[in-house]
Amino acid sequence: MTTLTPVLTKRFTTDQPWKIANYERLDGYAGLRKALTIAPDDLIAMVKDSNLRGRGGAGFPTGMKWQFIPQAKPGEKPQKPQPHYVVVNADESEPGTCRDLPTMMNDPHSIVEGTIIACYAVRAERAFIYIRGEAIHAIRRITAAVAEAEAAGYLGADILGSGFGCTITVHSGAGAYICGEETALLDSLEGRRGQPRLKPPFPATNGLYDAPTVVNNAGSLASVPYIVLGGADWFKKMGPDGSPGPCIYSLSGRIKNPGQYEAPMGTTLRELIELAGGMSRGKNVKFWTPGGSSTPMLTAEHLDVPLDFDAAVKAGSMNGTSALMIFDEDDCVVRATLKWSEFYEHESCGKCTPCREGTYWYVGIYERLEHGHGTEEDLQTLLDLSDNILGRSFCALGDGATSPVSSSIKFFRDEYLAHVEGRGCPFNAQRELAGAQA
Repeated sequence: MTTLTPVLTKRFTTDQPWKIANYERLDGYAGLRKALTIAPDDLIAMVKDSNLRGRGGAGFPTGMKWQFIPQAKPGEKPQKPQPHYVVVNADESEPGTCRDLPTMMNDPHSIVEGTIIACYAVRAERAFIYIRGEAIHAIRRITAAVAEAEAAGYLGADILGSGFGCTITVHSGAGAYICGEETALLDSLEGRRGQPRLKPPFPATNGLYDAPTVVNNAGSLASVPYIVLGGADWFKKMGPDGSPGPCIYSLSGRIKNPGQYEAPMGTTLRELIELAGGMSRGKNVKFWTPGGSSTPMLTAEHLDVPLDFDAAVKAGSMNGTSALMIFDEDDCVVRATLKWSEFYEHESCGKCTPCREGTYWYVGIYERLEHGHGTEEDLQTLLDLSDNILGRSFCALGDGATSPVSSSIKFFRDEYLAHVEGRGCPFNAQRELAGAQA
């Protein structure tokens, strides 16, 4: 591949990149200084023009989200002033996803700076960074970065003498995957049980404490300072028109060097495998997920699909969280889907019947297939369950749970039938032989 110049990860390999002194040496908080000289509406227009799309999964344009926050018209004084809030979704818990955590560990100030810029743009004086509770070290890093930023005058009542002020509160969740859904996250922040809200109303008008709220992914906000410094046109030079900018792809599975790889949006799996040193066991790719387990799986036929929001949809999947789990030809697709279904059953909040009951039945059927008690009718039952969950659950968790099920049957129906006809997983014998030889 062509040598890539890092943008989002340029500080990762420097000495103690999480410290504010090292951050400032490499353009740290220069974006904030520039942003404070720009009118908030012009700042929103810049981010919107850059076409930065949310890195948390859905790919919704970040600038458009900011624009939805109701503002007083020029010369108009609101009758009932309402606070605005910015909430950072750092509850990264999608299986196979490890992209925001390395940023929080290595470059926490980029998230803090992006959050402050977002607050200035939408006229918010309070922000919350919501981090998954198990990520203790990331919580400590972000908390320390907020304290350093406040001591340096980047947070507080009068930031850099601009007259604008804001504060950031770091909040740790309790380890619930459902709190990655923005309205469940808001309920959790308010001290309630994390469950998705019925929409509308949407967070832009009725969010945290029933006030206008922007909820952005941590990776999305970490990109904002670079857009402010380089400009929208510079940002759009990287990646395709519909999904521009650099992206951190997290790779796991049957590759030699799992980890995080920064590349422009639209990079293909073939190119990423090359960056990661190739397949770990010398086998061919069999199936893979382009954006975490909640995105429909793809196969070796899709190695050259550009990994961006639009191209992934055209290929029948989603870019999602840019988390690629890669499996080779010795891996069992039924067993992988069982493990994912067990996760979704465990993490279902139970609020809606399709998701709560559907994921339970998924697990029961997959266990039968794996242990030699499945029937051919089970395949149709799995598809019927998927039809009854998809589009009928309160939030995207239910939809995501159907993705590996429907796509695996679509591409690997013969393997499912082999489980039925062979009375169990055909890969068990291979595993037992490999264990004996070892």
